[in-house]
Amino acid sequence: MIDTWVAATMVAVVAGVVGFFAVLRGSAFAAHAIPSGAFAGAAGAALIGASAILGLAVFAVGGAVGIGALGRRGRHDAVTALTLVLMLGLGALFLSWTVEYAPEIYSLLFGEVLGVSRADLLPIAGLGAACLVAVAILYRPLLFSSTLPEVSESRGLPPFALELCFLVVVGLATSMTIPVVGAFLMFSLMIAPAGAARSLVSNPLRALALSVAVALAVVWTAIVASYETNWPIGFFVGVLGLAAFVTAQALRRILLWR
Repeated sequence: MIDTWVAATMVAVVAGVVGFFAVLRGSAFAAHAIPSGAFAGAAGAALIGASAILGLAVFAVGGAVGIGALGRRGRHDAVTALTLVLMLGLGALFLSWTVEYAPEIYSLLFGEVLGVSRADLLPIAGLGAACLVAVAILYRPLLFSSTLPEVSESRGLPPFALELCFLVVVGLATSMTIPVVGAFLMFSLMIAPAGAARSLVSNPLRALALSVAVALAVVWTAIVASYETNWPIGFFVGVLGLAAFVTAQALRRILLWR
């Protein structure tokens, strides 16, 4: 359980930070596509006996680079969808070649935070630290280009390079969060807390801190609920994330009415 709490805390912090910029930049679809398709990398790694996290990282970063590079000259949503389709197709192919790793693949899709081992903590911590360092370095240009894209471009900030760097960060975050909360629920953990924070707070740093706090509350509560009920943790992450967002929207409307 100690390993579970440590891993979930690291995941929530990274998801809250990266998710804040995903919501701010309108990149929610990419934040969904990259983790959903990256599980194919884990399936391929399991097939050849390699590390699942390594396979996740290769496919997540590769998918992020593909979305960023191809989206430069085309519709971003169409390119994201096509990249997702390609990765899911490869995942289906890898899964068709083996039936030995079904429990592992299932956990990558839906999460298995209660099964995290101490050996998994170091790579999760390393990828998480890399994400946070990258966001700290890119914080000001990312914030500027997210809120005032036309002005930032006129000031000399390269929009393509910033978008590509951010998508790579999303890919790294995906690699460290999928083994804990799963590909499908990682999207919820990134978007729901950040969306709730954006609804209540306009100051960027405060909204970022609130996004992390909500993500931590969701994950910690989900662990307790999953342990007590023996229900999947993914269910509680999704429901609690949605509840946090709906509550934040309701509070925002109440404050506006006043």
